[in-house]
Amino acid sequence: MTGRRHVLTLVFAAALLLGGCALRTVDQMYSLPKRSQEYNDLQAAIDASMGSLDYCAPLSGENQQTVQMADLDGDGVEEYLLFAKGSSDKPLQILVFDQQDGNCYLREIIESRGSAFELIEYVDIDGQPGLEMVVGRQVSDQVPRALTAYTFSGGGAQQLLAVSYSKFVTADLDEDGRIELMVIAPGESESDNAVASLYSYRDGAMNRSAEANLSETADHIKRIMVSCLEGGTPAVYVASAVEESAIITDVFALKDGRFTNVSFSNESGTSVQTLRNYYVYADDIDDDGVLELPSLITMASRDRSAATHYLIRWYAMTPDGEEVDKMYTFHNFDGGWYVRLDGHWASRIMVTQEGSTFSFCLWDEAFQNYEKLMTVFALTGSGRDEAAVEDNRFVLYKADGVVYAAKLEAAAVSWDITQERLTESFHLIHQDWKTGETE
Repeated sequence: MTGRRHVLTLVFAAALLLGGCALRTVDQMYSLPKRSQEYNDLQAAIDASMGSLDYCAPLSGENQQTVQMADLDGDGVEEYLLFAKGSSDKPLQILVFDQQDGNCYLREIIESRGSAFELIEYVDIDGQPGLEMVVGRQVSDQVPRALTAYTFSGGGAQQLLAVSYSKFVTADLDEDGRIELMVIAPGESESDNAVASLYSYRDGAMNRSAEANLSETADHIKRIMVSCLEGGTPAVYVASAVEESAIITDVFALKDGRFTNVSFSNESGTSVQTLRNYYVYADDIDDDGVLELPSLITMASRDRSAATHYLIRWYAMTPDGEEVDKMYTFHNFDGGWYVRLDGHWASRIMVTQEGSTFSFCLWDEAFQNYEKLMTVFALTGSGRDEAAVEDNRFVLYKADGVVYAAKLEAAAVSWDITQERLTESFHLIHQDWKTGETE
């Protein structure tokens, strides 16, 4: 009983905080808050309905609360959904509580097989008032996950779709205002690449597209992102690991109404680009609303025994699978920073490293001679602030325990590199570029 009240207290605390605070007396400020009648009604309904059930919160996604709220039937009043687990042959249960005439009551129970709720989403699939509920469940070793979509437009829960899956994502790929479900499933055997299908609501039922292949098996998927292609067409980007040393990205969209992997290359049998040696994910690097893909370019070096440095070429894709160059960067992942480079000469950059000092040089077009452009320093220690402005250096960025500084070298003027432009081009690396995954 205590555990149930604690869960509901957390749910209603957020609502109270969002409501703001009026001026109160000292006695009022130090008195315990009174629970609302709505809270008491819901708590009583839960106590009467739970029996021997245990709470079973979803494991991932944005909706991980044990008690959630959503307007399922479109009547303007949100229902309460409680996620629980029992001991029957259908142990996973969703208890739906309704509010009517100031009272809260159990409207229905949705039962299903499985060991845990994995992911819950509330989206508009059928275009009718209210929201559909998409439920992802962990089932068993033989059927790892099961997806079920429910509509409540007719009052009670009605099943729209039931399929097995490895990953799924919701997105409006055809831009009709209704959400489609992109479901990724394993291939026919463990060694076969995964396949993706798009489920959309048409003519009163869910319709399935033709399958589109991924470049890797389902268990290699690391991240799924929804964004746009160059030109604004919605797309889903699926990043997978290759032999634990590379990232390969498949890009799915609707082309002439057909669901397809627009990044798939018939020549290589895999996606257009495989990013070797780095775990770098696609990102909207220039903040234009389009997700850019990274491609590694090995830099020319003056010393073959020196460590290899790479330039990252960022490009966007069109619905036809064509690449559009967007930006070049040098990323120092160990140091946590990157610099944007001019695309006109970026491919001729050479970077040498001495400790935490990085020197940027520019080769001539024949790659015979080079000139020094700039130097970037990562300064630590008690005298870092003073060192950052010595010897014509200037501060790029200050962080806890480190000051990033730079110095323009003799050739900087020739290539229109100024203190202002270099400062604007310097950025810290978002941590999830290296570590963000779907699990």
